[in-house]
Amino acid sequence: MRVFPWGFWLLCVASAPARGDSGSKARSCAEVRQLYGAKGFSLSGVPQAEISGEHLRICPQGYTCCTSEMEENFANKSRSEFEAMMKEAGRSVQATLTAQHRSFDSYFQDLLNKSEKALYDAFPSMYGELYTQNVKVFKDLYSELRRYYRSSNINLEEALNEFWTRLLERLFKLMNPQYHITDEYLDCMVKHAEQHRPFGEVPRDLKVKATRAFIAARSYAQGFLVGSDVVKKVSQVSLSHECTRAIMKLMYCPHCRGMSSVKPCNNYCLNVVKGCLANQADLSTEWKYLMDSLIVVADRIDGPYNVDSVIGTIHMRIAEAISNLQENKDTITAKVFQGCGNPKIGTKSSSSEDKKRRGKVTLEAKSSAQALEMLVLDAKGNLTALKTYWITLPSSLCSKKVMASSALDDKCWNGMTKGSYLPEVMGDGLANQINNPEVEVDITKPDMTIRQQIMQLKIMTNRLGNANIGNDVDFQDTSDDMSGSGSGDSCPDDVCGKRLSKSPSTRQPETHAIPKQSGHGISGASSRSLPSAFLLLLLLSVAVMAPQHLWR
Repeated sequence: MRVFPWGFWLLCVASAPARGDSGSKARSCAEVRQLYGAKGFSLSGVPQAEISGEHLRICPQGYTCCTSEMEENFANKSRSEFEAMMKEAGRSVQATLTAQHRSFDSYFQDLLNKSEKALYDAFPSMYGELYTQNVKVFKDLYSELRRYYRSSNINLEEALNEFWTRLLERLFKLMNPQYHITDEYLDCMVKHAEQHRPFGEVPRDLKVKATRAFIAARSYAQGFLVGSDVVKKVSQVSLSHECTRAIMKLMYCPHCRGMSSVKPCNNYCLNVVKGCLANQADLSTEWKYLMDSLIVVADRIDGPYNVDSVIGTIHMRIAEAISNLQENKDTITAKVFQGCGNPKIGTKSSSSEDKKRRGKVTLEAKSSAQALEMLVLDAKGNLTALKTYWITLPSSLCSKKVMASSALDDKCWNGMTKGSYLPEVMGDGLANQINNPEVEVDITKPDMTIRQQIMQLKIMTNRLGNANIGNDVDFQDTSDDMSGSGSGDSCPDDVCGKRLSKSPSTRQPETHAIPKQSGHGISGASSRSLPSAFLLLLLLSVAVMAPQHLWR
């Protein structure tokens, strides 16, 4: 029988070691043991040398230095580390926006405080009783202005109108001390006096300019806080299960395969991170609109609305208004008496104090226009730099945190072994992840927390848009309204109607879960067992064909 020596030889070949010659030794796991211990895990049960990897559920199932427990621990570690990277990147943006808000807020509050102090310092000597008996009227005005700036629900125009009305009532009584003027008479007096503009054009002019300046300043300050808050909340969004698996495969599977020194391929890293941050990338459109709107309003604050000259000279405008009233006292009084009748004579006599204090009042205000110009210039630079934050985040994380290789490196970790990475890099946003070869992303289920933040960005941008044209619009909190979305948040009905399957790629991501205890995976998945499998199949074919040959 000629077949027996041949078959015996094939059996000998098939039974030869698959990993090389019989004298070769398994590779050491010293590097993985060192890394595993450095991450805070016990080295108990960690292999000293490579073992068969059929138990692995995330990493390739070749020979490995990782047990099932190590794989699960590395997966959890990679998730916490990646979330920490996200929060660290977010904190940098938060710090920038918070610093801009703090700088402008300090400048604006200081501007208002200086105006109020100048009024308190100058008015007693300028107006005597006209001021000292009406201090509360002035204090209330500045209090209302501050409340409005801090986003209290007050109507700024009404607050200014109320100030001028109260001031007119008090000053009219003080300038006519010989009369007994009742509250009913004051109501009539206000109606008639306003027709003749007792304070001149100051109230109307100040209302227009101050309202625009305060609306712009308030919205501008709020914009920085909203932007910072959005980043904070989005940075706290947890990673999905699929993303955790992909991050683990990217960051720790090369260690398990004994390739600790091999960096992840850059494009491979980009696809993983873009898949994980698909929802975050959808913030980009509305985020850019917010940054652009803040820049436009910044130009208004330092330009047409001239916050420095308007807010910093409120006390001067009030002094001008009082001087106008003093100069026109006789005319205004006559018009009021004509319309409301002569009030009863009182017991007080006319004071000569006020007559001495009449005349044109000149006050000085120290300009801080240069400081405002520098603030706006700095803010515009930072806002411009932040415009692309969400879409450049993946490349920033890959290059600075994951330490991926260069784009031209063909000896990098590609998710399976050391080599080049062939799949194309996905676009930005949720809808573009339909064919992501590394992360399984359901584009029909956007993250609700991020959708809420997209709506908050829209609301703030709308508010800044109104501030840009001098409109004061109060918005209700619509964070629960899920109708708002950013780029890539919608898709055709025939696409969103079902769970999308991936198109073929060079490597499909695994879909099995991380095991809580060791178990057997898909048999024959080890690349190192392929030679033995091939020879066994060859032997089987020979055994089938041999009888046919003998019968001949």
